Amino acid sequence: MSDIDPHLLIVDDDERIRELLKKFLMRNGFLVTSARDAAHARRILSGLDFDMIVLDVMMPGEDGMSLTRAIRETSMTPIMLLTAKGETEDRIKGLEAGADDYLPKPFEPKELLLRINAILRRMPEVTESDAAPKVLHLGAIRYDIERGEMWQGEEIVRLTATESQLMKIFSATPGAPVSRTKLVEDLGRDKGQAQERAVDVQITRLRRKIEADPKQPRYLQTVRGAGYMLAPE
Repeated sequence: MSDIDPHLLIVDDDERIRELLKKFLMRNGFLVTSARDAAHARRILSGLDFDMIVLDVMMPGEDGMSLTRAIRETSMTPIMLLTAKGETEDRIKGLEAGADDYLPKPFEPKELLLRINAILRRMPEVTESDAAPKVLHLGAIRYDIERGEMWQGEEIVRLTATESQLMKIFSATPGAPVSRTKLVEDLGRDKGQAQERAVDVQITRLRRKIEADPKQPRYLQTVRGAGYMLAPE
């Protein structure tokens, strides 16, 4: 994160919640813009970039899941979903849509603040370095460990905050399996089977960006009984 205050977009059809979150987050050092629904958010996003989007799932008109999928078509801006549905399957659907995290309602504002800060800390910082970068080769994909950047030819492969953190974890010990429990811990998530399933979803999404055939992974392998392993060339 830079010295500039992070700019958040809050999208919620409940005006009371919007204003409460806006005031709370501004008191804690964020710039905050709010939108009343998905259509309003789309208009704002067409002209502004944000460091993170906090998005309610249940809204009239277009819901948060649909908006998340649309945002992911062009942007890797971190997304936190707020959902009244706490069931595991609903949360998994949110991650599959492209969200980085989710928080069931009702929630304590302090927990939202902690989760926002955790996600923003996972975003890679772009730094200049005269040293030759250390690069992992994954077929047509190159991963620059120092910069936390992934490339395919001359095109950068955009990663979400969670995907960036996963690559950082795997590239620290290439060729060695990392357990799902360890991944949950390193990602700063609460322990539990539901969180391990959430990690599986993130792995599936990351494979789509790395593998020629994500269903038969060559570079981000499943190691039976041990977890996942990055196997560069």
